[in-house]
Amino acid sequence: MSEPLLQVSNLAKRFEGIVACDDLALNVAAGDLHAVIGPNGAGKTTLISQLGGQVAPDSGRIRFAGNDITRLPMFRRSQLGLARSFQITSLFLDLSVLDNVALAVQAHAGHSFHFWRDARAEPELREPARAALQRMGLNARADRPASALSHGEHRQLELAMALAGNPRMLLLDEPMAGLGPEESARMVEMLRALKRELTILLVEHDMEAVFALADRITVLVYGRVIATGSPSDIRANDEVRQAYLGEAEAEAARHG
Repeated sequence: MSEPLLQVSNLAKRFEGIVACDDLALNVAAGDLHAVIGPNGAGKTTLISQLGGQVAPDSGRIRFAGNDITRLPMFRRSQLGLARSFQITSLFLDLSVLDNVALAVQAHAGHSFHFWRDARAEPELREPARAALQRMGLNARADRPASALSHGEHRQLELAMALAGNPRMLLLDEPMAGLGPEESARMVEMLRALKRELTILLVEHDMEAVFALADRITVLVYGRVIATGSPSDIRANDEVRQAYLGEAEAEAARHG
């Protein structure tokens, strides 16, 4: 049996006494879309921030593609093929859609602030940027300012920026956040297409999207893994239903 693409073991993180990750273990197989779910405060974003390198763990180990990346900086993780999108969009709204992605290509190369290299004029930046926009259905909007896009298109642009470095694995933090029904359905179809090409770790509150997309699901509560399994296993797990799924489904019904 081949080694998982991502291996997390004994990961721990505290913030002023609050336990965000508690001896957390997680394996993600190459080619899977693996979802991480749980109630607010479960530690999902802290987990993904440690995987991406934005937050350093207190202890534990993270291995990606056979490399120990626990203490590597973000740009080195990116160079190894690990890319992240954020829960809150972080775009340059005054720049064009294409320029945003071209700067992301530059960032993946490890020198995101070398602005004397004009991203607008460098073909080695713009060509992969246009390819990423094409994959996310935004090529027709390449020359528009990012501020002119809808919220759903901002999410698509952020995914294009994550794809700009040709990653092996995407870390996605709530890509459905703030989307309406039509935009959510479009995002699900885009993620379904991407999962044919990439390994994806998805943190998401939209349970309909999670169960439509995930090959495996891990459930976090108070920083601990309480269950990992197939979507059918997770639906049938009484502890998961008591801790989270019942609450999530009730919330969805109230807003449905």
